[in-house]
Amino acid sequence: MQAKYQRGAGLLEVLVALLLLAVAVLGFVALQLRAVEGTIEGSNRIQAINIARDLSEKIRMNDTSTAIAAYKTQLASQTNQAAAPSSDCYTVFCTPALKAAFDVNQAYKQASSAGMTLNMMTCPGTANGRQCIYVAWGKTDAADTTATDKHIACTTSSTSSFSYSDDSTCIVMEAY
Repeated sequence: MQAKYQRGAGLLEVLVALLLLAVAVLGFVALQLRAVEGTIEGSNRIQAINIARDLSEKIRMNDTSTAIAAYKTQLASQTNQAAAPSSDCYTVFCTPALKAAFDVNQAYKQASSAGMTLNMMTCPGTANGRQCIYVAWGKTDAADTTATDKHIACTTSSTSSFSYSDDSTCIVMEAY
């Protein structure tokens, strides 16, 4: 027979055990959320690298003296990127400028379907004029040192150094 002072002790032990279990479950849930965030970030980086690599390879295939300038012009704004080229370049011969417009439009469609933006600028800190392809997602602009209230700049650079901005979600690939 239980003494009067021991009544409810079993219930109290069960409540403490449930509290400890709840804390453990909450910790596990937080860990799972971080794992999912990491997986999504990795997936976005892979997609961005594939888009930039594909565009870089197309630029190299369209290697003419005016190709880089044509790609840079097409990538200068989303309006240019979204503009449908006058030729599909699959069934007819295209000039380097039409090929650039076609390639950029294809890359724009692929990037925008993944919620990403594109840009191409002269790589900072290089004297050889090489171009860098920027692919950004989330609240990051595919631009160099252009931060706004709503967006983070992808990178910060000076004439001699280059680095990713804190909290930016983007990749930069050199194209030559």
